[in-house]
Amino acid sequence: MREAVVNRETLETKIKLQLNLDNPGAKISTGVGFFDHMLNLLAFRAGIGLEVSCQGDLHVDDHHTIEDVGIALGTAFAEAISDKRGINRYGNAAIPMDEALAECALDISGRGFLVFNAQMPQPQIGNFNTEMTEEFFRAFATKAGITLHINLRYGKNTHHIIEAIFKAVGVAISQAIKVNGTEISSTKGLL
Repeated sequence: MREAVVNRETLETKIKLQLNLDNPGAKISTGVGFFDHMLNLLAFRAGIGLEVSCQGDLHVDDHHTIEDVGIALGTAFAEAISDKRGINRYGNAAIPMDEALAECALDISGRGFLVFNAQMPQPQIGNFNTEMTEEFFRAFATKAGITLHINLRYGKNTHHIIEAIFKAVGVAISQAIKVNGTEISSTKGLL
């Protein structure tokens, strides 16, 4: 089974995260409603099992909660994907959400890197600071060892933009983690 459990506790957050790359379903509770919604969408589109419980210092703001969940998810992903044997490795998707179109291309390369090109028209959705979208994906990509490119082609509604991004990443992950053999997808023989 490709799964992992991460318990991360700092002075700012207390997180328990369970990830299963082969058994879909989600149960998310971070205290940031819109973020919970986005994580549910990501898990559904990726076809993965994800349980997240986070108690964060939301009396300060949502930064530590969102970034630390990204760190925990990336850490769990790297553990669950293990040596990457047999996976497709690459994934890409262009996902529309009404007037917004977001694209994601990723490589489970072992080299964490983020390219993020998306402007947010509104700074806030509920208690979710929209600039944290980029911070979440940076933390996730870095810890997961994924080269992740996210580009917003166009969009006006911030909710639609962020939803299209999370869905595009989920679909790309679903493609990349599929097992289609026993070899490591690299001419180096190692990822």
